[in-house]
Amino acid sequence: MATVRDVTPAPRSARALAKAERRDELIRTATRLFAERGFSGVGIEDLGAAAGISGPAVYRHFATKQALLGVILREASEQLHEDGAEVAASTPDPAKRLDALIAFHIDFAVRSPDVIRVQDRDLAALSDEDRAAVRRLQRAYVELWVAALCAENPARAVAEARLRAHAAFGLMNSTPHAGAGATDAAARAVLTAMARAALRA
Repeated sequence: MATVRDVTPAPRSARALAKAERRDELIRTATRLFAERGFSGVGIEDLGAAAGISGPAVYRHFATKQALLGVILREASEQLHEDGAEVAASTPDPAKRLDALIAFHIDFAVRSPDVIRVQDRDLAALSDEDRAAVRRLQRAYVELWVAALCAENPARAVAEARLRAHAAFGLMNSTPHAGAGATDAAARAVLTAMARAALRA
């Protein structure tokens, strides 16, 4: 029988924690720079300088710049799908489930416009393996919305529900184009109203 000692992970060393923090900082820095300049417009030296390390030191954490792009988009897609599935599973009422998914996705869109910009512009720069993984995760995420739409209106065709979901994503993922004049609260209110209208029109 397993004991607490058996299943409790060992504390991470200071060196391991520092390496994990550096990796996370590189991901944040790369996301910002790729969003600003595009994947092809950012070099390894640029990434290192922005993160406070040398360019070659980036390779201690990621094999290539393309691998770093893959981590950004794969991890974002994994988190979106996993958290979206949890939102859907924890909201049994169909109408409330759809509204919960809308609120969840808009929160992501408002907090992560750089990830959306990188996804829109640089998906083609991924390796074949990473691109396939991202697409698979995105399809699974869309199906959470299709299921929610069909649960709310059982007469709705699956193909129509999928079309509505994609249309709503176009609305909600417009945050990179909102400009400096829109506050987060204003963006959330506008996008929530528009997404609800689009999904239920």
